[in-house]
Amino acid sequence: MTRPEETDSLPPENFIDAAVEKLATEHPDLPLPHHDHEPPHELSAVDRFDHKVDQFFDRFRGTEPTDRIIYALTELGDFGLIWVLLAFLRGLKSEEDARAAWRLTAVLAAESVIINGIVKTQFKRERPVIQEARPHRLRIPLSTSFPSGHSSTAMVAGVLLAQKSSTPTKVALFSLGGLVAVSRIHVRIHHASDVAGGLAVGLGLGAIARAAFPLYRRRR
Repeated sequence: MTRPEETDSLPPENFIDAAVEKLATEHPDLPLPHHDHEPPHELSAVDRFDHKVDQFFDRFRGTEPTDRIIYALTELGDFGLIWVLLAFLRGLKSEEDARAAWRLTAVLAAESVIINGIVKTQFKRERPVIQEARPHRLRIPLSTSFPSGHSSTAMVAGVLLAQKSSTPTKVALFSLGGLVAVSRIHVRIHHASDVAGGLAVGLGLGAIARAAFPLYRRRR
């Protein structure tokens, strides 16, 4: 048994362990306190993946102009704004492209309802918790975390905008979508697994939308 004078010199965590051990010895029938948090070595594979990716992004956080660029990207991704702007810029070329821009806007609105109104309510995952202030302004969503809506929207838009696009344009579209998606990790609004899930869901929804609601009608 640890004597009182010995516990006074112990570190806080060892002092607590000694006190709990002493309590258990003197009162064996007394239920001991416990907590529901798993120690780091017992984290799930998803949690370990999120932690590793978050550590990787730590090397870029707090540096300029990296922070400013990434925060601007994530803001442009709000409500699919960047994809709607690109669609309507293309819509200036012809009436067919203009109609395609309106159809893309409608598809993205439907995708938002599916992700935020249906999918996220099934998972109800908490967003990352941070203590320090962010370096730039950022809209904090009210929805839950999984999957990332920015990532899903980026992939749906990429699949649809890739129609009638050259190979370099397709690469640029999906590269931009990838940057918007990972920006959500950098700004600590989403876990890495949220982004991975959003990318996968977005590609699936994009394929369905392309088959069911093609942006460009085939001419007879």
